[in-house]
Amino acid sequence: MPLSPSGTAAGKEVSPRRLTPVVRAVREARPAVVNIQGQKLVAGSEQDAGGAEAPHQVNGMGTGIVIDERGYILTNYHVVADVRRIEVTLDDHRTYVAELLARDSDTDLAVIKIRPPEPMRVIRIGTSADLMEGESVIALGNAFGYEHTVTRGIISALNRDVQVSEVQSYDDLIQTDASINPGNSGGPLLNIDGEMIGVNVAVRAGAQGIGFAIPVDTAVRVAAELMSVERLENKWHGLITQEDDDEESLRVTKVESASPAAKCGLQPGDEIVRVGSSPIIRPLDLERALIGSPDGESVPVDVRRDGRTLTLRLALAPCPANIAARKKIQRKESVAWKVFGLDLVEEPRSTFQNRSSRYRGGMRVVGVRPDSPASIEGILPGDILVGMHRWETASAEDIDYIVTRPNLAEMGDLKFYVLRGKSTLFGHINVAAADTANRPVSRR
Repeated sequence: MPLSPSGTAAGKEVSPRRLTPVVRAVREARPAVVNIQGQKLVAGSEQDAGGAEAPHQVNGMGTGIVIDERGYILTNYHVVADVRRIEVTLDDHRTYVAELLARDSDTDLAVIKIRPPEPMRVIRIGTSADLMEGESVIALGNAFGYEHTVTRGIISALNRDVQVSEVQSYDDLIQTDASINPGNSGGPLLNIDGEMIGVNVAVRAGAQGIGFAIPVDTAVRVAAELMSVERLENKWHGLITQEDDDEESLRVTKVESASPAAKCGLQPGDEIVRVGSSPIIRPLDLERALIGSPDGESVPVDVRRDGRTLTLRLALAPCPANIAARKKIQRKESVAWKVFGLDLVEEPRSTFQNRSSRYRGGMRVVGVRPDSPASIEGILPGDILVGMHRWETASAEDIDYIVTRPNLAEMGDLKFYVLRGKSTLFGHINVAAADTANRPVSRR
């Protein structure tokens, strides 16, 4: 019998013993989980992530996660790719036609949008940085077309690389024995507190009790890029930010010159805590808060600076035509980008002080050039580069010192160290040969 919000079932009081953490987690998350249907042309009998036979029409199915109350939904790109008409069914059985707004085929993530008449329930986002093998998890989704199916299990392993077809592979996945079936793709993997810690993405053909999910930290980072006001609305704020887990705020790492952010007084080092009425913790929160802001109309931005709280007023402006091109040129001209294939920003020192880490600092990876030495060695956006060879990599000056060594290309493979979550990983990067055979990062 379905539970009502008051904790009764079909009008009957339910024993508190039956309201387990799993029941509570499902009840909280379920309104933010949608079912996706649509007809598309596929190459063969598609099982969640793709096949390779003669093309034919199928009724595709999958799951989506509401990440903004205005109807923005995160799902897997393969769920909505080539779908003529994306139909989204809510928990209350209402159905809407969705629009595909943005997608990232490399991570197999996409954002679609519906237009509900009232605000939607949004999923509660956790973190994948502190996941533990063996901890309980819950999967929600449209398994085999059975809407809002709930399964539970544990985290079986972390940092799995999975090849699901000739054309689709995934890196750094969560492995779980919670049943994930065709149709579950794009749905949330929850922890026992009801927080989303992953996006269900793949089932291993022929395997029993093995499913995979994209870590939520990766999914949210990609969602922020897909939902950026620059991408969706061609508007500009000029901020480069980094999530500050310890302070539960968003730290400004760079402010573009002559940008709206610079004009309103935002500075590197500021901690953004609120935009309008929206609390800000991660880059996705910032982009969500700014979407829909009219050109020239300012919104209040609360920041912490030197122990004080300030309120500034940020007015977005149309994105200059040369901004995107200039950013691409700047990144390509970066020496670290040329030599290693890495786009790096300095990580706040507080990250290491609060970790009781032996590292004094590091550079967070915000971009990896495809087929570069860094990509070949398995370095991922979100990793923190903390050392290379016998040198530390705590600042841009450290990186410049390394990449300008006159004998760098003659040194062969350079050992590097990165922090990924709570783990220190290492590998060997060959800067003289970008086509070096793949040697995946190893656990230290």
